[in-house]
Amino acid sequence: MKYTLSVLVENQAGVLSKISGLFSRRGFNIDSLAVGVTSDPTVSRITIVANGDEYVVEQLEKQLNKLIPVIKVKRLIDGEFISRELCLIKVHSPAAKRFEIIKIAELMGAKIVDVAANTITLEYCDTTEQIATLTDLVRPYGIREIVRTGTVAIDKGKSTVS
Repeated sequence: MKYTLSVLVENQAGVLSKISGLFSRRGFNIDSLAVGVTSDPTVSRITIVANGDEYVVEQLEKQLNKLIPVIKVKRLIDGEFISRELCLIKVHSPAAKRFEIIKIAELMGAKIVDVAANTITLEYCDTTEQIATLTDLVRPYGIREIVRTGTVAIDKGKSTVS
């Protein structure tokens, strides 16, 4: 099962290394990792998406809470948070197929950010599942390159991690 953890940490050098080291020492694979400064420049938020079982995630939460630069760890509950990921997809686009790719981009709500002689680059921000849908739709045209950020997530409603 996939779990999403939101971790508030002190914004200092080496924090990300400590956290990723904790995961690797326990043989736990991270599917997605995104880090950014919060409204307080001394605090960063790390969003981690990982696969595992309930026991392993509980142990990781406990171990994360023991790390000195960690301020707070919260497991986000499915259906109670909003998550997004950004991707850039460079698609092979000969003139004869360009209109079809543009139409797919329009239908999915992707933005065209670059057009070259034989490629179109799409920018798309949505859920991991929607990104997979867009990727599947343009794959027959030939994906030249794809770049994705990690997932960022926030609780719905008035609930906060801080």
